Amino acid sequence: MNRINLKKASWVYMNLHRKFSITNSLQKAYSSRNELKDAKKIVVKLGSAVITREDQSGIALGRLASIVEQVSELQNSGKQVLMVTSGAVALGRQKVSKELIYKSLKEPNGKTTQNIEKSALDKKACAATGQNGLMSLYSSLFSQYGIETAQVLVTKADFQSEHTLSHLQSTLNYLMEAKIVPILNTNDAIGYPPEFTKDVDGALNINDNDSLSAHLASMVKSDVLLLMSDVNGVYNCPPDEPGSRLMEAFSPTNDKKSVNFGTKSNVGTGGMESKISAAEYALKNDCSVIICNGKQQNAIVDCMKGKKVGTFFTNDAVPSIVSVENLAISARNGGRILQTLTAEKRSKVIRDYAQLLLANSRQIYEANTLDIELAKKNNLSQVLLSRLLLNEKKLITLADGMQQIAANTNILGKVLKSVQLADELILKQVTVPIGVLLVIFESRPDSLPQICSLCIASGNGLLLKGGSEALNTNKVLHKLVQDALEQYVPRETISLLNTREEINDLLQLDSKYIDLIIPRGSNELVQNIQKNSKSIPVLGHAEGICHVFLDKDCDAETALKVVKDAKCDYPSACNAMETLLIHKDLVKTQLFESITNLFKSENVKLYAGPNLQKYTNELPPAKKLNHEYSDLELTIEVADDVHSAVEHINKFGSNHTESVITRNDEVAEYFLKHVDSACVFLNTSTRMADGYRFGLGAEVGISTGRLHARGPVGVEGLLTTKWLINGNAHTASDFSTGKKKFLHKILN
Repeated sequence: MNRINLKKASWVYMNLHRKFSITNSLQKAYSSRNELKDAKKIVVKLGSAVITREDQSGIALGRLASIVEQVSELQNSGKQVLMVTSGAVALGRQKVSKELIYKSLKEPNGKTTQNIEKSALDKKACAATGQNGLMSLYSSLFSQYGIETAQVLVTKADFQSEHTLSHLQSTLNYLMEAKIVPILNTNDAIGYPPEFTKDVDGALNINDNDSLSAHLASMVKSDVLLLMSDVNGVYNCPPDEPGSRLMEAFSPTNDKKSVNFGTKSNVGTGGMESKISAAEYALKNDCSVIICNGKQQNAIVDCMKGKKVGTFFTNDAVPSIVSVENLAISARNGGRILQTLTAEKRSKVIRDYAQLLLANSRQIYEANTLDIELAKKNNLSQVLLSRLLLNEKKLITLADGMQQIAANTNILGKVLKSVQLADELILKQVTVPIGVLLVIFESRPDSLPQICSLCIASGNGLLLKGGSEALNTNKVLHKLVQDALEQYVPRETISLLNTREEINDLLQLDSKYIDLIIPRGSNELVQNIQKNSKSIPVLGHAEGICHVFLDKDCDAETALKVVKDAKCDYPSACNAMETLLIHKDLVKTQLFESITNLFKSENVKLYAGPNLQKYTNELPPAKKLNHEYSDLELTIEVADDVHSAVEHINKFGSNHTESVITRNDEVAEYFLKHVDSACVFLNTSTRMADGYRFGLGAEVGISTGRLHARGPVGVEGLLTTKWLINGNAHTASDFSTGKKKFLHKILN
C-alpha cells in the first residue's frame, strides 16, 4: 500500500472511530458500582494469565469452567455477554511441543528433549493449532448450561476497513440478540501488513486484547467492560513495592499521572498501561469499566452485583470516588496534624463548631424535618423517631456539652509516669491519641457533633457512619465540622461514610488503617461489627439490660422516683431499666402496688418473672429474663435478698448499668462491690450513666468490656500512651557488663 492509501486507511479509521462514538452517545457510563446490576450488555476480556496454568503449560480448566459458569449465569438471567479471550497460543504451544517431542522420538538419530523453549516455537503456528481446541473447549463448557457460542477471529486490519467493520458490528449484534455468546480473539495465525502496524493519531489502536475488547465494547454499545487478568486492579505503584495500594476507583483525568507503572506480566501482550488506555477509551464511549483479577473466585458475578472487586473506572464528568482506604489514610494524616496542635487551637475548633451549629440551626432543622418525613413514610417506629428528632432543646444541650469538651483539651502529652532509670536516663509515659477511629452510630444525629468534638479534643482522626434514616441531617452536621477543622487541618481528618458497603470494606482492613471501631446502637449492630471485623479491635456494649434492685430497707419515695425515671424518662436509651428486682418482703406491700400503678399510669406494659409468678397471676409471664425492650415495657422479678439479686444481675445482665435502692449500708456495700457491671449506682437512676452527666462533655459510646475503657467513654477513653526516654549514649551492654547500674527511681 502506497503512502496515499495509508492516509486513506487512517482517515477511514478515524471516521469509523467517530461514527461509533456518536452512535453510542445516548448511553452513559455508570457513576457507581451499585448501578452495575442494571447492565444489559457486558463484554468480558480474559487475559492469558487467567486462562492458562501458572507454569503456562496449558489451559487452567477448573478456572475456565468457573468463568463459563459465571458468564452462563449472566446470560441465562437475560443479559447479553460478549467474550474476548486469550489462550489459543498457550494451548497450541502445548500441542505443538508434544508433536515435536513425539517426532524426535520416532526419528532414529533424532534428538529427544522434554522441554522445548518458547522461543523455538512459532507463535503463529501455535495460535493456529490452539484456536480450534480452545473454541471446542468453550463450546463444550457452555453447552452444559444450554448456551450456544460463536467464534469470531479478527485482525487489526479489520478495524481499518469500513466494509469489514460494519459486517463485524452487524454479526455481533445479531449473535447477541439471538442469545448466542460471541467469543472473539485476534487472529494471531497471520501477521499484519507493515502499513497496519502503525498507530493512528487520535484513536485507540488494536495492539492486544485489551484494546480489542474496548473497541468491541464501544461497537456493541456495551454497558460494562470487565478487563480480567492476573492483577487485582490498578495500584498506585507496582504491587510488590512498599506503600503500594489498590485503587478502588480510578479517574483517568485525575489519577493517571499519580500511577507509577511497573513491568507488564510475563504472560500475554498487554501491561497495565494498555489496560488503562483501553479502559479510558471505553469510558469515553460511555461504557463502564472494571479491571480485576480473573483468578479471583466469582469475580465476574461479584463485579456485576456491585461488590468492591478490582478497580472501578469513573467518567471524567463524575467526581472521583474516594476509596475507603484513601479515607482512612486521609484521616490518619489529618489526625497526625491535629495532635500536634496546641490545646488552645483544638479547643477553638470545637468552640467554632458549636457556634456553627447554633448559627446554622435553621438549615439543620430543615434537613432533620426531611429525614423525619422520610422516616414516617418508611414506617419507622416511634422510638426511633424520637431518637432521630433534633430540636432546639437538643441543639442547645449539644452545644453546651461541646463547650465542656473544649475546656478539657489539655490532655495530650500528659506525663502519667516518670522514672529515673539511671544517671542521665529518664523514662516517661505520656498520653497520645489512639490514632484513627471508626464510629458507627444509629438514629441519633446529635451523636455526630459529640463524637467529632471528642476526637478533636483527643487528636484522633475519625471515620463516621450514621444511620441512613438521618442521612440529610448528618450531611449538614458533617459539613459544619469540616468547616471548623479546615482553619488548622485538612477537612478529610473527619469523613462521613454513606453506605453499608463502605463499612463492610473498612471492616476488612487492618490496624494500618484503623485502630479502633466503636459501634453505638442495637445489639444486632454491635454483634455484626464484632463478627465481621477482620483484625481491628471493637469497643462497645452488646446490650443495655439494666437493673434496679429495691431492697426491703429502701425509702419508698426514693424508690418510686428512681424507677419512674429509669424506665420512663427515655425508654429507648441503652441505660434505661429493663428489669426491676424487688425484695420478696416488698411483694405484698403498698409500695409494690404503688409501683405497678405508677407504671400503668405511664403506659408501661409489665411482665412477671418466674419468681413473681408464684405471688401473682395478674401479669403475663416474661418470655426471657435477659431481654432489652428499648420501649415502655418492663420485667419485674423477685429476689430473696441482695445476694440473689446480685446473682441474677451477673447472670442475666449485660454489664452495663445497675442500681440498688436501700438505706442499709451493708446491702449497699455488697451490691456495689459484687455487681460486675461498668456502672453500679446507689439510690440513683440508671439513666445517670451518661458521658454528659458524668461531666465528660459527651461520650463516644459506652463500653461494657474490661479492656482499655469501661462505662461512658469520654475524651480520656480515646487516649493511649507511649514511652519516651531521654538518655546520653546509654546502651544495654553498659548495664549487662556492670559499667552502669539501674536506679529505677520513681519521680512522680
